[in-house]
Amino acid sequence: MNRSFCKNRRHFLAQNALGISTLGLSTLLSRDSLLASDGGAPEKPPLEPPQYDLVPKPPQKEPRAKAMISIFCGGGPSHLDLFDYKPLLDRYDGQQIPGREIKYDNAGQATSIVMRTPWKFSKCGQSGMEVNTELLPHFAEVVDDVSLIRSMQLPNIRNHVAGMRAMTTGRGREGWPSLGSWLVYGLGAPTDNLPAYVALVLRRNPPGAPFWDARQLPSIYQGTIIRETEPRIANLDPPSHLRGGPQRRQIELLQQLNQQHLEQNPGQNDLAARIASYELAAKMQTAAGETLELKGETEQTRRLYGLDDDSTRQMAEACLLARRLVERGVRFVQIWDYSWDMHENIFASLERRCGSVDKPAAALVTDLKQRGMLDETIVQWGGEMGRLPVVQDRGEGRKPGRDHNTEGFSIWMAGGGLKSGYVHGATDEWGHRAVEDVVTQHDFHATLLHLMGLQHESLHITHNNQPVHLVESGQGSVIDKLIA
Repeated sequence: MNRSFCKNRRHFLAQNALGISTLGLSTLLSRDSLLASDGGAPEKPPLEPPQYDLVPKPPQKEPRAKAMISIFCGGGPSHLDLFDYKPLLDRYDGQQIPGREIKYDNAGQATSIVMRTPWKFSKCGQSGMEVNTELLPHFAEVVDDVSLIRSMQLPNIRNHVAGMRAMTTGRGREGWPSLGSWLVYGLGAPTDNLPAYVALVLRRNPPGAPFWDARQLPSIYQGTIIRETEPRIANLDPPSHLRGGPQRRQIELLQQLNQQHLEQNPGQNDLAARIASYELAAKMQTAAGETLELKGETEQTRRLYGLDDDSTRQMAEACLLARRLVERGVRFVQIWDYSWDMHENIFASLERRCGSVDKPAAALVTDLKQRGMLDETIVQWGGEMGRLPVVQDRGEGRKPGRDHNTEGFSIWMAGGGLKSGYVHGATDEWGHRAVEDVVTQHDFHATLLHLMGLQHESLHITHNNQPVHLVESGQGSVIDKLIA
């Protein structure tokens, strides 16, 4: 190999100012194998290393879903106040919880005083699913499209960062690929002008972020962050002095260098060592701008999501954008809303949060269904924990809250081959521990992979001569009861 050429080529790629973000570019680099040849794929040499790209791949088995949208409510929404009504909390409100060992995260502020929920729960829809209809009136209207899991549990995990890692990577410790990365690694994506995996972060990054990293997987599988404010995608657009003709000339020069590299190294297919056609980069610059522009949505859609209401606008924009991304071929979209950690003044805090999220989240399910997309799109809502049935006291003059609870909590999912109007599992009579049809993060991930047409046992990458899986061997299984 011509070392001088490679050095100059690398320098050019490192210094060019086309404005493509590294995450967006990594998505586009994977397409090079299709664009650099003049016909079908070249014949592979016998011992060719694995090829990593985002070209759509056939699933390992018949899929029920083709895309997923996750609304991750970081901090721990209180299942006891939203999805899992417990009459005993009414009966023992303000009293010591009888004969119960509570697993506290913060023992210094812990009490054993029972605290009821102040809101009304009602049975909703044809399914009769019982939820808090005062805080979640819009969710109550879509319960017949939803599977509500009341028996989530994260064994041996107490805090937020470990919990969010477990729910997104399968492990409570740092350093493993995210669920979204595994999905695009296993399936690729239909789009060639948008990222295959997008993270929409509201307000601020959650503690311990990024939870959208590829880690042992090649970097083309990591999530691309879309922010709330401009620039929505970092470094996507070129500076003004390079737009138009200068950008076109840089593209043409890069194509010449790329072609020269291929001619000097015939048959080389290692995508990590090649650079894609910047024609695709230009496509992304155009496609991303069009996708992020919501003004063209109908007035009916804007009202459905609450796009023009200050209280719901933030989540409405995220949910509507998630629909638009999936509609255009993005495989996995995760909305990060870290605002549900309520150690004090929980009732006022819950009222505010639900008022901003309930309508847009329910609208996403309704909108996908109206468009015929829900059957092939999984929507998931929930966090990394729930809350305890007893008071957390943070001191004089401070209103009570609830401490962390990873022993039993609720999430909901809809679409993509899941049962509708179905409640899975249960916690004990206090809502403290999952006791019936317990679902761990490993079961959750195994089921999602199954719905997307992937086998959790065989989906892996070899790293340092060791197989790495999302679901470690023997740790999880597909939850057949959730599947329609």
